[in-house]
Amino acid sequence: MTYEELLRAITAEDDRVVIMTAENRAAIRSLQPHLGDRLIDVGISEMTMIGAAAGLALRGRIPVVHALATFLTLRAFEFIRTDVGISGLPVKLIGAVPGFLSDGNGPTHQALEDIALMRGIPPIQVFAPSDNDDMLAALPHILASPDPAYVRFNNMPAHVVHTPFKIGKAEVLTEGTDVAILTYGFLLREVLAAETLLRAEGLTCRVINLRSLKPLDEEVIASAARDCTLLVTVEDHFVTGGLTTMLAEVFLRRRLIADVLPIALEHRWFKPATLDRVLEYEGFTGSALTVRILRALENDRRKGPILDQMSSLFKTYL
Repeated sequence: MTYEELLRAITAEDDRVVIMTAENRAAIRSLQPHLGDRLIDVGISEMTMIGAAAGLALRGRIPVVHALATFLTLRAFEFIRTDVGISGLPVKLIGAVPGFLSDGNGPTHQALEDIALMRGIPPIQVFAPSDNDDMLAALPHILASPDPAYVRFNNMPAHVVHTPFKIGKAEVLTEGTDVAILTYGFLLREVLAAETLLRAEGLTCRVINLRSLKPLDEEVIASAARDCTLLVTVEDHFVTGGLTTMLAEVFLRRRLIADVLPIALEHRWFKPATLDRVLEYEGFTGSALTVRILRALENDRRKGPILDQMSSLFKTYL
Protein backbone atom coordinates (compact mmCIF):
# COMPACT_ATOMS: atom_id res chain seq x y z
CA MET A 1 0.00 0.00 0.00
CA THR A 2 1.15 3.55 -0.69
CA TYR A 3 0.81 6.63 1.49
CA GLU A 4 -1.76 8.01 -0.94
CA GLU A 5 -3.83 4.82 -0.84
CA LEU A 6 -3.83 4.80 2.96
CA LEU A 7 -4.92 8.45 3.10
CA ARG A 8 -7.72 7.69 0.65
CA ALA A 9 -8.93 4.84 2.90
CA ILE A 10 -8.70 6.97 6.05
CA THR A 11 -10.55 9.94 4.52
CA ALA A 12 -13.28 7.60 3.26
CA GLU A 13 -13.89 6.40 6.82
CA ASP A 14 -13.44 9.71 8.66
CA ASP A 15 -14.87 12.86 7.12
CA ARG A 16 -13.06 15.01 9.68
CA VAL A 17 -9.74 14.43 7.88
CA VAL A 18 -8.85 17.20 5.43
CA ILE A 19 -5.79 17.06 3.16
CA MET A 20 -3.88 20.27 2.53
CA THR A 21 -0.78 21.14 0.54
CA ALA A 22 1.39 24.12 -0.32
CA GLU A 23 1.79 23.09 -3.96
CA ASN A 24 3.51 19.85 -2.91
CA ARG A 25 1.33 17.14 -4.45
CA ALA A 26 3.91 14.44 -5.17
CA ALA A 27 2.57 12.08 -2.49
CA ILE A 28 -1.13 12.95 -2.94
CA ARG A 29 -1.40 13.48 -6.68
CA SER A 30 -4.40 11.21 -7.27
CA LEU A 31 -6.55 12.19 -4.29
CA GLN A 32 -8.37 15.22 -5.75
CA PRO A 33 -11.10 13.25 -7.64
CA HIS A 34 -11.91 11.32 -4.46
CA LEU A 35 -11.80 14.21 -1.98
CA GLY A 36 -13.13 17.19 -3.91
CA ASP A 37 -13.07 20.24 -1.65
CA ARG A 38 -11.50 18.20 1.16
CA LEU A 39 -8.18 18.56 -0.66
CA ILE A 40 -7.00 22.16 -0.46
CA ASP A 41 -3.95 23.50 -2.30
CA VAL A 42 -3.03 26.98 -1.06
CA GLY A 43 -0.15 27.39 -3.50
CA ILE A 44 3.35 28.34 -2.41
CA SER A 45 2.18 29.81 0.89
CA GLU A 46 3.05 27.61 3.85
CA MET A 47 2.08 30.24 6.42
CA THR A 48 -1.39 30.63 4.92
CA MET A 49 -1.77 26.85 4.91
CA ILE A 50 -0.96 26.56 8.64
CA GLY A 51 -3.31 29.39 9.54
CA ALA A 52 -6.12 27.81 7.53
CA ALA A 53 -5.35 24.38 9.01
CA ALA A 54 -5.61 25.82 12.52
CA GLY A 55 -8.98 27.34 11.66
CA LEU A 56 -10.24 24.02 10.31
CA ALA A 57 -8.97 22.21 13.41
CA LEU A 58 -10.88 24.65 15.61
CA ARG A 59 -13.99 23.54 13.75
CA GLY A 60 -13.45 19.87 14.42
CA ARG A 61 -11.38 18.90 11.40
CA ILE A 62 -8.10 16.95 11.38
CA PRO A 63 -5.91 18.70 8.78
CA VAL A 64 -3.02 16.74 7.27
CA VAL A 65 -0.76 19.34 5.67
CA HIS A 66 2.03 18.76 3.14
CA ALA A 67 5.01 20.88 2.17
CA LEU A 68 8.75 20.59 1.72
CA ALA A 69 10.16 20.01 5.19
CA THR A 70 12.51 22.99 5.14
CA PHE A 71 9.79 25.48 4.16
CA LEU A 72 7.16 23.92 6.40
CA THR A 73 9.30 24.09 9.54
CA LEU A 74 11.18 27.32 8.80
CA ARG A 75 8.91 29.66 6.83
CA ALA A 76 5.83 28.68 8.81
CA PHE A 77 7.51 28.18 12.18
CA GLU A 78 5.82 31.10 13.96
CA PHE A 79 2.40 30.03 12.65
CA ILE A 80 2.99 26.44 13.78
CA ARG A 81 4.11 27.63 17.19
CA THR A 82 1.36 30.21 17.68
CA ASP A 83 -1.68 28.93 15.78
CA VAL A 84 -1.14 25.19 16.28
CA GLY A 85 1.22 24.75 19.22
CA ILE A 86 -0.17 27.18 21.78
CA SER A 87 -3.70 25.94 21.13
CA GLY A 88 -2.63 22.28 20.93
CA LEU A 89 -4.65 21.72 17.77
CA PRO A 90 -4.52 18.30 16.02
CA VAL A 91 -2.84 19.55 12.85
CA LYS A 92 -0.57 16.89 11.30
CA LEU A 93 2.48 18.31 9.53
CA ILE A 94 4.03 16.15 6.80
CA GLY A 95 7.49 17.33 5.75
CA ALA A 96 8.70 16.12 2.35
CA VAL A 97 12.34 15.41 1.39
CA PRO A 98 13.83 15.96 4.87
CA GLY A 99 17.54 15.63 5.60
CA PHE A 100 19.60 13.79 2.99
CA LEU A 101 16.44 12.95 1.04
CA SER A 102 16.64 16.40 -0.55
CA ASP A 103 19.87 15.01 -2.11
CA GLY A 104 20.53 17.25 -5.16
CA ASN A 105 19.04 20.38 -3.58
CA GLY A 106 21.25 23.01 -1.99
CA PRO A 107 21.21 24.41 1.55
CA THR A 108 18.01 26.42 1.06
CA HIS A 109 16.09 23.15 0.60
CA GLN A 110 17.93 21.02 3.17
CA ALA A 111 15.86 20.43 6.32
CA LEU A 112 18.58 19.70 8.87
CA GLU A 113 17.15 21.52 11.87
CA ASP A 114 13.51 20.52 11.46
CA ILE A 115 13.45 18.03 14.33
CA ALA A 116 15.12 20.48 16.71
CA LEU A 117 12.56 23.15 15.80
CA MET A 118 9.46 20.97 16.00
CA ARG A 119 10.40 19.17 19.21
CA GLY A 120 10.96 22.58 20.79
CA ILE A 121 7.25 23.41 20.56
CA PRO A 122 5.71 21.84 23.70
CA PRO A 123 2.66 19.90 22.45
CA ILE A 124 4.00 18.77 19.06
CA GLN A 125 4.83 15.11 18.64
CA VAL A 126 7.68 14.25 16.26
CA PHE A 127 8.07 11.11 14.14
CA ALA A 128 10.72 9.96 11.68
CA PRO A 129 9.72 6.64 10.07
CA SER A 130 12.51 4.56 8.57
CA ASP A 131 10.65 3.56 5.40
CA ASN A 132 7.25 3.33 3.74
CA ASP A 133 6.08 0.40 5.90
CA ASP A 134 7.12 2.19 9.07
CA MET A 135 5.32 5.36 7.98
CA LEU A 136 2.09 3.60 7.04
CA ALA A 137 2.09 1.73 10.35
CA ALA A 138 2.51 4.99 12.23
CA LEU A 139 0.01 7.16 10.35
CA PRO A 140 -3.27 5.84 11.85
CA HIS A 141 -1.84 6.29 15.37
CA ILE A 142 -0.64 9.80 14.56
CA LEU A 143 -4.02 10.81 13.15
CA ALA A 144 -5.85 9.30 16.12
CA SER A 145 -3.77 11.27 18.60
CA PRO A 146 -5.36 14.55 19.79
CA ASP A 147 -1.93 16.24 19.68
CA PRO A 148 -0.34 18.12 16.80
CA ALA A 149 2.45 16.20 15.06
CA TYR A 150 5.35 16.61 12.68
CA VAL A 151 6.31 13.67 10.45
CA ARG A 152 9.41 13.33 8.29
CA PHE A 153 7.85 11.85 5.14
CA ASN A 154 9.58 8.67 3.95
CA ASN A 155 8.25 6.33 1.26
CA MET A 156 11.47 4.39 0.63
CA PRO A 157 11.32 0.57 0.45
CA ALA A 158 11.59 -1.34 3.72
CA HIS A 159 14.75 -3.33 4.50
CA VAL A 160 13.41 -4.98 7.64
CA VAL A 161 10.15 -6.38 9.00
CA HIS A 162 8.98 -3.92 11.63
CA THR A 163 7.42 -4.55 15.00
CA PRO A 164 3.98 -2.99 15.66
CA PHE A 165 4.09 0.78 15.97
CA LYS A 166 3.28 2.56 19.22
CA ILE A 167 3.68 6.25 19.95
CA GLY A 168 6.59 6.82 22.32
CA LYS A 169 8.14 3.38 21.77
CA ALA A 170 11.37 2.61 19.95
CA GLU A 171 12.03 -0.50 17.91
CA VAL A 172 15.00 -2.69 18.93
CA LEU A 173 15.98 -4.67 15.84
CA THR A 174 19.16 -6.43 16.99
CA GLU A 175 20.68 -7.10 20.39
CA GLY A 176 24.24 -6.56 21.60
CA THR A 177 26.38 -5.03 24.32
CA ASP A 178 29.50 -3.80 22.52
CA VAL A 179 27.78 -1.05 20.53
CA ALA A 180 24.29 0.44 20.50
CA ILE A 181 23.40 2.43 17.38
CA LEU A 182 20.44 4.78 17.70
CA THR A 183 19.01 6.19 14.51
CA TYR A 184 15.81 7.25 12.73
CA GLY A 185 14.57 7.72 9.20
CA PHE A 186 15.97 6.07 6.09
CA LEU A 187 19.48 5.90 7.59
CA LEU A 188 18.31 2.77 9.39
CA ARG A 189 19.20 1.02 6.13
CA GLU A 190 22.85 2.07 6.43
CA VAL A 191 22.91 1.30 10.16
CA LEU A 192 21.74 -2.26 9.50
CA ALA A 193 24.52 -2.64 6.92
CA ALA A 194 27.01 -1.41 9.53
CA GLU A 195 25.62 -3.87 12.07
CA THR A 196 26.32 -6.73 9.68
CA LEU A 197 29.92 -5.57 9.20
CA LEU A 198 30.46 -5.08 12.94
CA ARG A 199 29.09 -8.53 13.65
CA ALA A 200 31.57 -9.95 11.14
CA GLU A 201 34.31 -8.31 13.20
CA GLY A 202 33.17 -10.16 16.32
CA LEU A 203 31.27 -7.25 17.87
CA THR A 204 27.68 -7.41 19.11
CA CYS A 205 25.53 -4.46 18.11
CA ARG A 206 22.14 -3.26 19.34
CA VAL A 207 20.28 -1.39 16.59
CA ILE A 208 17.53 0.92 17.81
CA ASN A 209 15.05 2.58 15.46
CA LEU A 210 13.84 5.70 17.27
CA ARG A 211 10.81 6.08 15.04
CA SER A 212 9.05 8.21 17.71
CA LEU A 213 11.33 11.11 18.63
CA LYS A 214 8.79 12.94 20.76
CA PRO A 215 7.58 11.35 22.92
CA LEU A 216 10.92 9.56 23.17
CA ASP A 217 11.48 6.05 24.50
CA GLU A 218 13.76 7.01 27.38
CA GLU A 219 13.80 3.50 28.84
CA VAL A 220 15.32 1.94 25.74
CA ILE A 221 18.00 4.64 25.74
CA ALA A 222 18.72 4.19 29.44
CA SER A 223 18.97 0.43 28.96
CA ALA A 224 21.48 0.88 26.14
CA ALA A 225 23.51 3.31 28.23
CA ARG A 226 23.68 0.79 31.07
CA ASP A 227 24.39 -2.28 28.93
CA CYS A 228 26.61 -1.14 26.05
CA THR A 229 30.21 0.00 25.88
CA LEU A 230 29.56 2.65 23.22
CA LEU A 231 26.41 4.46 22.11
CA VAL A 232 26.37 5.82 18.56
CA THR A 233 23.80 8.28 17.22
CA VAL A 234 23.32 8.40 13.43
CA GLU A 235 21.12 11.07 11.86
CA ASP A 236 20.79 13.35 8.82
CA HIS A 237 20.32 16.43 10.99
CA PHE A 238 22.52 19.03 12.63
CA VAL A 239 24.15 17.67 15.77
CA THR A 240 22.60 20.50 17.80
CA GLY A 241 19.03 19.67 18.79
CA GLY A 242 19.16 16.16 17.39
CA LEU A 243 19.82 12.76 18.97
CA THR A 244 22.93 13.90 20.83
CA THR A 245 20.90 16.61 22.52
CA MET A 246 18.09 14.15 23.26
CA LEU A 247 20.53 11.70 24.85
CA ALA A 248 22.06 14.48 26.93
CA GLU A 249 18.61 15.40 28.25
CA VAL A 250 17.83 11.78 29.10
CA PHE A 251 21.20 11.29 30.79
CA LEU A 252 20.72 14.44 32.85
CA ARG A 253 17.22 13.46 33.98
CA ARG A 254 18.26 9.91 34.83
CA ARG A 255 21.78 10.67 36.09
CA LEU A 256 23.39 8.41 33.51
CA ILE A 257 26.90 8.44 32.07
CA ALA A 258 27.91 6.75 28.81
CA ASP A 259 30.41 7.03 25.97
CA VAL A 260 28.62 8.53 22.96
CA LEU A 261 29.79 8.88 19.37
CA PRO A 262 27.54 11.38 17.54
CA ILE A 263 27.45 10.94 13.76
CA ALA A 264 25.57 13.91 12.36
CA LEU A 265 26.26 17.07 10.40
CA GLU A 266 28.55 19.30 12.43
CA HIS A 267 26.98 22.71 11.90
CA ARG A 268 27.21 22.68 8.10
CA TRP A 269 24.99 21.81 5.18
CA PHE A 270 25.80 18.79 3.04
CA LYS A 271 27.16 18.86 -0.49
CA PRO A 272 24.30 18.34 -2.99
CA ALA A 273 24.43 15.21 -5.16
CA THR A 274 22.45 12.07 -5.85
CA LEU A 275 21.58 10.30 -2.60
CA ASP A 276 24.16 7.54 -2.93
CA ARG A 277 26.90 10.09 -3.59
CA VAL A 278 25.76 12.24 -0.67
CA LEU A 279 26.02 9.26 1.69
CA GLU A 280 29.44 8.37 0.35
CA TYR A 281 30.83 11.91 0.46
CA GLU A 282 29.46 12.69 3.91
CA GLY A 283 30.52 9.34 5.41
CA PHE A 284 27.08 7.84 6.10
CA THR A 285 27.29 4.58 4.15
CA GLY A 286 27.23 1.34 6.12
CA SER A 287 30.94 0.78 5.56
CA ALA A 288 31.85 4.36 6.47
CA LEU A 289 29.79 4.15 9.66
CA THR A 290 31.56 0.91 10.54
CA VAL A 291 34.98 2.48 10.15
CA ARG A 292 33.99 5.45 12.31
CA ILE A 293 32.65 3.16 15.02
CA LEU A 294 35.72 0.91 14.95
CA ARG A 295 37.96 3.95 15.22
CA ALA A 296 36.03 5.11 18.29
CA LEU A 297 36.33 1.67 19.85
CA GLU A 298 40.04 1.55 19.07
CA ASN A 299 40.43 4.65 21.22
CA ASP A 300 38.65 2.84 24.05
CA ARG A 301 41.23 0.70 25.83
CA ARG A 302 38.55 -1.65 27.09
CA LYS A 303 37.99 -2.95 23.57
CA GLY A 304 41.64 -3.43 22.64
CA PRO A 305 41.66 -7.27 22.66
CA ILE A 306 38.64 -7.44 20.35
CA LEU A 307 40.00 -4.89 17.90
CA ASP A 308 43.32 -6.73 17.64
CA GLN A 309 41.39 -9.40 15.74
CA MET A 310 39.85 -7.03 13.19
CA SER A 311 40.05 -7.98 9.54
CA SER A 312 42.73 -6.36 7.42
CA LEU A 313 39.97 -4.67 5.41
CA PHE A 314 39.08 -2.28 8.22
CA LYS A 315 42.59 -1.98 9.63
CA THR A 316 43.58 -0.22 6.42
CA TYR A 317 41.08 2.54 7.14
CA LEU A 318 41.92 3.11 10.81
